[in-house]
Formats: sequence, C-alpha cells, structure tokens
Amino acid sequence: MSAGFRSGFACFVGRPNAGKSTLTNAIVGQKVAIASSKPQTTRHAIRGILTRPDAQLVLIDTPGLHRPRTLLGERLNDLVRETWSEVDVVGVCLPCDQRVGPGDRYLISELAALPNRPALVAVATKSDLVPPPRVAEHLLSIQALEAELGVIWREIVPVSALTAEQVDLLADLLVGLLPEGPVFYPDGEATDEPEETLVAELIREAVLEGVRDELPHSIAVTVEEMGLRPGRPEDKPLLDVYASLVVERDSQKGIVIGHKGERLREVGRAAREQISRLLGTPVYLDLRVKVLKDWQRDPKHLNRLGF
Repeated sequence: MSAGFRSGFACFVGRPNAGKSTLTNAIVGQKVAIASSKPQTTRHAIRGILTRPDAQLVLIDTPGLHRPRTLLGERLNDLVRETWSEVDVVGVCLPCDQRVGPGDRYLISELAALPNRPALVAVATKSDLVPPPRVAEHLLSIQALEAELGVIWREIVPVSALTAEQVDLLADLLVGLLPEGPVFYPDGEATDEPEETLVAELIREAVLEGVRDELPHSIAVTVEEMGLRPGRPEDKPLLDVYASLVVERDSQKGIVIGHKGERLREVGRAAREQISRLLGTPVYLDLRVKVLKDWQRDPKHLNRLGF
C-alpha cells in the first residue's frame, strides 16, 4: 500500500428515486444495487467497493428517507440514520429534473443537525434529462441551501449516471475527502453482500418491473435454497435457486402470478438472465409466491425476513 493511500466510507442520500442506486453502480463499475423506477426500491444498506491504486472507496447504498407508513418504513429510516453516523462523506442526490422541495430541505436539515457531521457533497443527478441552463439554475438553488439550512457543501457537482458524465470526477472528489487509511476489502471485490442477498435482490428487481404502484412495497423475496446441482460435469455447472416471493394479500398473489402464470414466467426469465450474468453460471430458478398477511407491519414477520 502506497503512502498517502486513502480509504473510507461514503453514502448517497436523497428522496426516493433520486438516482442513488444507479450512481452507486456507475461508480463501482458493475451492478451491486438494484435500481427500479419504483420509489423505495432499496431496502437495506448495500456496500459497493471501488478499489484504485491510490484509494479504496466503500459506497453504502441506503434506502430513501421518507415519511414511514409502516413498521418496515420506520426500520428503513433508522437504517439510513445509522449509516450517516458511520460514514466519512455523504453525497446528497438532488435530481436536476425536479426542483429542490420540502423533502430535500428536511433531509438536509437532518444532516445539518448531526453531532459529528460527515463531509457533505451535493450531487445534481440526472443532468442528462434537462438542458444546460436548467442545470445551472439547479446548481444555484442547491448553493442557496447553504445559507438557508446552515450546511457547507464541500463540492457541488452535476452528474449523469446514465451517460457516465462526470461520474469519474465525482469519484475523485469523494476519494479526496476520505482520510488516509488501510485497504478494507481485497482488490477485485465489488461488494461484500452474500450471494444469496444479491440473488434475492435481482429477483425483486425483476418483480418490480411492470407491477402496479401499490404493489412494490408489499413484495419481499427470500432465497430458500441455493447451490450447484450435484452430479453435473465441471464444464457444465447448473446453479439451482429456490426462492419465495412474499406478498401481503391473496389479490396481490394473483397480480404477481398473472394470467395463466404468464407474469411469473416473465419474472423468472428476466431474473435468471441477471443472476446468470452476475455469477457466471447457468441458473435453474424455481419461484413460489407466498402470502404473509400485512408483513410490513408485523415485527415477527419483519425479523424473519431480515429487516
């Protein structure tokens, strides 16, 4: 390890759907966090790791802070606040295609009130969605928050995770704010998530695409069993994955399965492709749908599902 090697932890925060997971994936250089057009897709803190010759940046992708309507929502908010107290840098994501709103101001004032405040970077995400004059106007309104809310931005930077514009610059800025320190993870490791967790997340991502707005929060995925099928030749491995999609009501079960099982087959196909790409092995995926009544509000169910 060279002298002056920097290492530490950063997280992106923002209201739901501000582009946090997509940005985490763009900086890490591969998919470690699922992204979906549905708000509150992220449900636990996932670590993405960027290792360079001069630094190791560990990015913690957290759920969006929101007004909780369930016990699950409360626990997700607690997780966000817990993460803030553990990181060196917080990147506040403020999408260029939306004006700075009350939700953003609430979030930033919460950060401003932290006793040991991490370095704060304002990230104007989704810069590809609006023309340059609108980006400039957005950056000025972000700057105005310093005086209004009592924060100090160490940097204000527009980025587009989709076109990769300024993503490398943002990574450099985050690294520059880390303390000198050791390597935490082996080179080449992109995440410390167990494979079962990543597989469950990829299945959930496939389920979220195309479901109705009221459904996303009601879906959880558990991997019941996962392992290489015995007796296969070494050059033709097959990974068996048995997973359950958990919903809260019978009516939701019908939506997830779809007409004659069509929807569930489509989910299985999309998830299988992603899992196979992630793990580099052909996959046999068995999906079942289970109903756990009102699991988001039941502490026992939440504990069992890992929240």
